[in-house]
Amino acid sequence: MKAQTKETQAAMTPQTALQALKDGNARFVNNNMVHRNLGEQVSDTSTGQYPFATVLHCIDSRVSAELVFDQGIGDVFSIRIAGNFVNDDILGSMEFACKLAGTKLVVVLGHTACGAVKGACDHARLGNLTKLINKLEPAVLAVPEPADDSLRNSGNIEFVNNVAKANVEMTMDNIRNWSPVLKEMEENGEINIVGGMYDISDGSVTFY
Repeated sequence: MKAQTKETQAAMTPQTALQALKDGNARFVNNNMVHRNLGEQVSDTSTGQYPFATVLHCIDSRVSAELVFDQGIGDVFSIRIAGNFVNDDILGSMEFACKLAGTKLVVVLGHTACGAVKGACDHARLGNLTKLINKLEPAVLAVPEPADDSLRNSGNIEFVNNVAKANVEMTMDNIRNWSPVLKEMEENGEINIVGGMYDISDGSVTFY
């Protein structure tokens, strides 16, 4: 498969960009990935890049956007931070990716059994990690059940996964609220901002 070009990128819409990721994940789950000559793609992208999607996801070693969506060199902008939240630098990167570099889709990708989310559920405190955990704790508060404090911790994997999903939803809201550039692009139909959850047990991504 050839690398994205200016023409193929321009021909994509937010909807076809999302479908490309869905199709790629289906290939990944079924172990039927497209054959790519990565060396050729390195050469093809040496004078420019035309990715069609921007994916914000966790640093978790099991969740690589390029792999789980079966994409090659030059296909996606990949932003990784524990807990997949946004700050000014990440929003600036997204604005570059969409407004200047032409991507059609922003994906906030959480995942099951997320270690950063577990830390937030346990209100972990450790050096600079504390500041990161603080940014995820609003998602813990956003999940009302269970009410029993003894069940609102990393030992309750259902609660952890519900918090991870809430964090994705809140991050999508933050992108729209904190980036007038991206909000306007979405309102104009130039991009879509979507959320997804990756299941570490089977490799599938559920979009919402």
